[in-house]
Amino acid sequence: MGSAISSFRIRPRFVHRVAEPPSTVRRQLIEALTAHASALELRPFHDFIGLHIGERERRHWSPRLFLHLQPAPEGGTLIEGVYGPEVEVWGVFVYGYLITGLLGVFATIFGCAQLFVGHSPWGFWVLGGMAVVAGGLYLAAQMGQKLGAWQTFQLHQAYESAIGVRTEIH
Repeated sequence: MGSAISSFRIRPRFVHRVAEPPSTVRRQLIEALTAHASALELRPFHDFIGLHIGERERRHWSPRLFLHLQPAPEGGTLIEGVYGPEVEVWGVFVYGYLITGLLGVFATIFGCAQLFVGHSPWGFWVLGGMAVVAGGLYLAAQMGQKLGAWQTFQLHQAYESAIGVRTEIH
């Protein structure tokens, strides 16, 4: 399981099906996580549960686990767990990729227009710079994931203890 936690995926995840209905599973998870995971912060919402590293242990690279509970088509509950950074850090990456992508698209259009009218296409240099920035963002995400691998493992262990079943992260 350790290799899956530190994979090259940006947001590791798992899917788990249980026989009980969502309301029972939600109650069971909240009770078990509250009782046994005192070092973690639990933030329950209507159809998902947020499990975070406690404030004292939380760092910029610390992960959080969102457990999305939904009725399974064949009965029971489908639990989708998604690991990722805290919302503040996630926002930095989302806006970083958004700005980098937009500047890259505009630089491509501008470079093509420069080529079309016979000027030197320096817009493509900007495109190359945006590709380097996007690569840097990806490497930063990977580094944060590696730094937070132990905490990701702790979150997964807390989930497995609460649900009572061993699951694999993909």
